[in-house]
Amino acid sequence: MASLESAREQAFTRYVLPEVEVLLRVALSLTSQPADAEDLVQDTLLRAYRSADRFDGKHPRAWLLTIMRNVEVNRHRRRRPHLLDDPDADLDRLAVAPAGVPPTPEEVVVGEQFDEVVDSAFAALPQQHQQVVRLIDVDGLTYADAARLLGVPEGTVMSRLHRARKRIRSRLAAAGLAPKRGMM
Repeated sequence: MASLESAREQAFTRYVLPEVEVLLRVALSLTSQPADAEDLVQDTLLRAYRSADRFDGKHPRAWLLTIMRNVEVNRHRRRRPHLLDDPDADLDRLAVAPAGVPPTPEEVVVGEQFDEVVDSAFAALPQQHQQVVRLIDVDGLTYADAARLLGVPEGTVMSRLHRARKRIRSRLAAAGLAPKRGMM
């Protein structure tokens, strides 16, 4: 046990510590918030420490960035269920105006109709387009993160998202809930 801990500490010192500054820069570009970046680096360092004794020593930066990417994906997965715990409660909370004034009947009908058209348009999308919309627009991933997660080029993610949004917009326009093509 002592030799395992010693090997782990030596590997961590040799391969991980020199890369901390790079990890901080990458984490900041992923999260855009210094506190979130520091948390991401800390989680990455903890995982790297736990497995440092098993690391082969080849390409430590790539190894650490892979760990960081996986940590960030897992963080998004943990956040997502909270958004979907009780959608009815969230809708009820959002249905009331900020001043506590309930919405007008017209706002309720248009809101329900809008949701129905969006849901229908989303369900009609090909699976690949649904995945991209879910990752970018619902989960808030960047194009680069979505591309890595799906294993496709970033340009493919961008074109799929563009096509998906265009189809949803055209359905909304056809239902009278969005401006027609010439007005957008």
